[in-house]
Amino acid sequence: MDVKKYIQAARLRTLPLSVSGIIVGCSLGFKEVLLADSTTSSIWQSPIFWLAILTTIGFQVLSNFANDYGDGVKGTDDNRIGEKRLVASGAITPKQMKTAMVVTTMITLVVASLLIYKAFGKDNFGYSLLFFGLGIASIAAAIKYTVGKSAYGYSGFGDVFVFVFFGLLSVVGSYFLFTKEVSFTIFMPAFSIGLLSTAVLNLNNMRDRENDKKAGKNTLVVKIGAEFAKYYHYYLITASFLFALLYIVIKYQSPFQFLFIIAYLPLIKHLLFVVKNKDEAALDGELKKVVLSTFLFGILFGLGQVL
Repeated sequence: MDVKKYIQAARLRTLPLSVSGIIVGCSLGFKEVLLADSTTSSIWQSPIFWLAILTTIGFQVLSNFANDYGDGVKGTDDNRIGEKRLVASGAITPKQMKTAMVVTTMITLVVASLLIYKAFGKDNFGYSLLFFGLGIASIAAAIKYTVGKSAYGYSGFGDVFVFVFFGLLSVVGSYFLFTKEVSFTIFMPAFSIGLLSTAVLNLNNMRDRENDKKAGKNTLVVKIGAEFAKYYHYYLITASFLFALLYIVIKYQSPFQFLFIIAYLPLIKHLLFVVKNKDEAALDGELKKVVLSTFLFGILFGLGQVL
């Protein structure tokens, strides 16, 4: 077995995006716990934080494997732009990728179970059952994105999946692991992360629009066209900033909370590039910028809350 091929299929460059919501949700949740108990150790010493990170990475790798498999067997990746896909290129067979998906699912479930037990123990069985169900739903959603005849990534619902799982579930769920409660304000940074993550998907779909259209992959970009996809992209990034700013205005305590604005400086340059761009293939280089900006947002937003 060539491990390097599976590492390539895992698409490590997507991992910073997947953990951004966990960083935000855990930082805000830890802050609430710290306010209630000043003896609590730092978040970096929290097993809940690290188990949440590992669980999310497991879900992301599974999603990437499933995406490689689903698009590969359907021929969608035969003429794709950007990073090579392993099933489409023949480097990994569909059967081998299926096995990798099963192994990744089992490992992720074990880690998720440890996370649930550490967060809720034996006294909150209802919460444990709820989060285990959410874990199963995350696995199913990751696989059904491109796998099967009713794959929702082929009918324009991928944006909803990313917004819900990368934004709402990631931020609100990780916050709940610490606090065992939900406040309406936590949804604001959750919206920010969800919108930025959706912007990454939209950019990816803008790049692949022509190839997806030919392959019958009816993403939202294919449905609304290149020009409206650009407007949609502007709204996603702008709205993400406004929701984060609204949270700070409501929960203001320190000027450090405005640190997150730094993450939007490269995004301004990115939006200007998208405005002028006429070559969809050139958008491939912009993906890393949005992913890393989202990751930076997660770190700075979380840091601003605990300082």
